[in-house]
Amino acid sequence: MESLTRILDRQLLALGDTPVTVGTVGMALVIVLVTCWLSRVLQKALARTLLARGMEEKGTLSAMRRLLHYAIMLIGIGVALDTIGLNLGALFAAGAVFAVGLGFAMQNIAQNFVSGVILLAERSIKPGDVLEVDGQVVRVAQLGIRATLVRTRDDEDLIVPNSVLVQSVVTNYTLKDTIYRIRAMVGVVYGSDMRLVVETLQAAAEKLSWRLRERDPVVLMLKFGDSSVDFEVSVWINDPWNARMALGRLNQAIWTSLKAAGVTIAFPQLDVHFDPIVEQSMQALSSGRAL
Repeated sequence: MESLTRILDRQLLALGDTPVTVGTVGMALVIVLVTCWLSRVLQKALARTLLARGMEEKGTLSAMRRLLHYAIMLIGIGVALDTIGLNLGALFAAGAVFAVGLGFAMQNIAQNFVSGVILLAERSIKPGDVLEVDGQVVRVAQLGIRATLVRTRDDEDLIVPNSVLVQSVVTNYTLKDTIYRIRAMVGVVYGSDMRLVVETLQAAAEKLSWRLRERDPVVLMLKFGDSSVDFEVSVWINDPWNARMALGRLNQAIWTSLKAAGVTIAFPQLDVHFDPIVEQSMQALSSGRAL
């Protein structure tokens, strides 16, 4: 027993006036191990609590567990260093200048980390949400601490820094519901029966089986263009992710209905009128006579 005591009291080094012994180092290691065990227990408890409250997003849950792990380990390592005899206050004061320089070097990383914490706290963006970021529609696959993994409609995986989602204007099509409005534009010639056009477009939109029945289609005469009278047909769907496919089917229905009704869909054209002297000159050239 005395030999064990002598071993534990054996001094390894000295930090100022504080000796570092085998016993203090061993105690610090025990504290770190206990901290790791406590972190796992609390992470499991957090997961059970959040799942019981209805959270099913694996990405959000994983990110919150990592945040809890980092916080607990930071506290445990601090206690372990204090047990060894390291003055944390002096260490933080000495490392303040270094921390400032490191902060400038890791500004983007820190910014993305803080943005990830904000996203987790606000829950304005969750795995499965359909977003529009920088003009591109994506679906959130995994929400991380530093970056968010999203997938495009072309099945491409993109890594978006969290700071982009926090500081930029991001459209979340599924924040409160999944209702989405699609619009189709069509132009008809000026000689068309406009009442027939409106009735045809309205009927074509109402016959769509995949549209949201709670909202009626809307047909608007928007403007008188250079070569056509332009209409807008809009319907609502319950799946923003497949909006392009729905727009294609709506355009097909409009085309078929207008053709069946005998309405001509306009296309760009230009009428050129010549002055009489120009017409005479062109006729003379075409007949081979001199001017």
